[in-house]
Amino acid sequence: MEELIAKRYIKALIDGSDVAEVEKLTTVFSTLADAFKEEQFVKIIENPYVANEEKSKIFLDAVKGVKSDKINNFIKLLVAKRRLSVIPAIAQEMQNNLSNMKKTYQGVVRSNMTIDKKTLKELSTGLGKKFDSKIDLVFQKDDFDGIKVDVDDLGIEINFSKSRINAQMIEHIIKAI
Repeated sequence: MEELIAKRYIKALIDGSDVAEVEKLTTVFSTLADAFKEEQFVKIIENPYVANEEKSKIFLDAVKGVKSDKINNFIKLLVAKRRLSVIPAIAQEMQNNLSNMKKTYQGVVRSNMTIDKKTLKELSTGLGKKFDSKIDLVFQKDDFDGIKVDVDDLGIEINFSKSRINAQMIEHIIKAI
């Protein structure tokens, strides 16, 4: 639900913006979203006894260094509509939009075997060429018996299971006999 609300606000916020401005907005909202990881901060923001003016002042003071009327007006709108809790979703969606604009994506390679950096680089280069983008892959040790590659933003999920390959080889040999 929050993602849908965030997308609507982001669409209005970044309409007509270039990549540099979207990067700046993403940085600001990612920083604000980090504040929501603090339990005390969330209690203050969600407290109905804290006036909207105070909540607005907290956020406007946090972004004062950016000196952007666009950001200030956006925060005032979020306060007025009581949508401050959507800021972490806005930050995530902004990051996704920025990735789409720059065609750079993050992915994870999972396996129970250790995969070296050279292989990761070759995988990311090959996937990048296939999807006309830059894909950065990181390795994550897992109990999966094979190799699994996930790039969520592009909807890519590739896996090679040792047991499945063995079963297919046996099936093929049996058919050949």
